Amino acid sequence: MSSFWSLYISVLTLGTIFALTWLLLSTRKGQREDLTDQTVGHAFDGIEEYDNPLPRWWFWLFVGTLVFALGYLVLYPGLGNWRGLLPGYAYLDSDSRREFGDGQTGWSGVHEWEKEMAKADARFGPIFAKFAAMPLQAVAKDPQALKMGARLFASNCAVCHGSDAKGAYGFPNLTDSDWRWGGEPETIKASIMNGRHGVMPGWGEVIGEQGVADVAAFVLSQLDGRKLPEDAKADPVKGQQIFASTCVACHGPQGKGTPAMGAPDLTHPQAFIYGSSFAQLQQTIRYGRQGQMPAQAEIQGNDRVHLLAAYVYSLSQDKPATQDDQTK
Repeated sequence: MSSFWSLYISVLTLGTIFALTWLLLSTRKGQREDLTDQTVGHAFDGIEEYDNPLPRWWFWLFVGTLVFALGYLVLYPGLGNWRGLLPGYAYLDSDSRREFGDGQTGWSGVHEWEKEMAKADARFGPIFAKFAAMPLQAVAKDPQALKMGARLFASNCAVCHGSDAKGAYGFPNLTDSDWRWGGEPETIKASIMNGRHGVMPGWGEVIGEQGVADVAAFVLSQLDGRKLPEDAKADPVKGQQIFASTCVACHGPQGKGTPAMGAPDLTHPQAFIYGSSFAQLQQTIRYGRQGQMPAQAEIQGNDRVHLLAAYVYSLSQDKPATQDDQTK
């Protein structure tokens, strides 16, 4: 903030407080001290107003509010570039004199958050570090680690994958045995750390509307093993030919998918997070899909992601896939 605007805000703020103080004292000065039955001379809806002073406690409440405002502006930001004198906000860590992230001093909402996070790291950091030094498979069997991982999941992942981790439209189920990018412990950790960006290109303009219907019919009936709708005007045989020339690069000749590319296995029932009906498959083939898993490395750090990965890995262990499962 420039010096002009800092001065402008300061003068405006303090001027308002002083003006209110003058208004309060000046009106109090002209009031009578004793109570009276005399009215101020006007009435509204049959109600007359007595010419009595404000109660003393009410007056002092106004005075206390003004004093509080001045004290607040001394301790906290509020006067332009003034950072406040609140103790403990010169450095994030007074012992090491570690600065706040923005290099500034004084209280702010961000600085308060940074101090709380620093306290949490000092308290729980050793616990996180202990689990981070263990193999993911071992962490996934530790009850304390799983409780911590579950809380991290609820705070950071449930908004997309659901509180039960079974996903939603466009978000994969994490409790089954099918994985788009691979379900090995280290692969799961890499997905959480670095994020994933899955892209299914749209083929509508390339293969045409009939081609879209034919490919959808092939995927639905031949790969997924379901019946086509009775009114479907599509040829699965032609769809197989188009699939062989346009889709095998990602999904493979048998439609089993390619984890390295995030291409899903199309042979599993309910293997489509964007819907598996004939119409929904056509929509996906026609326009394509894009999904992004945000990277958590900078947000959570390695130790917390290690716990998250162990928890997610534990969700799909010893649980056979069912026809209602969705793939990741």
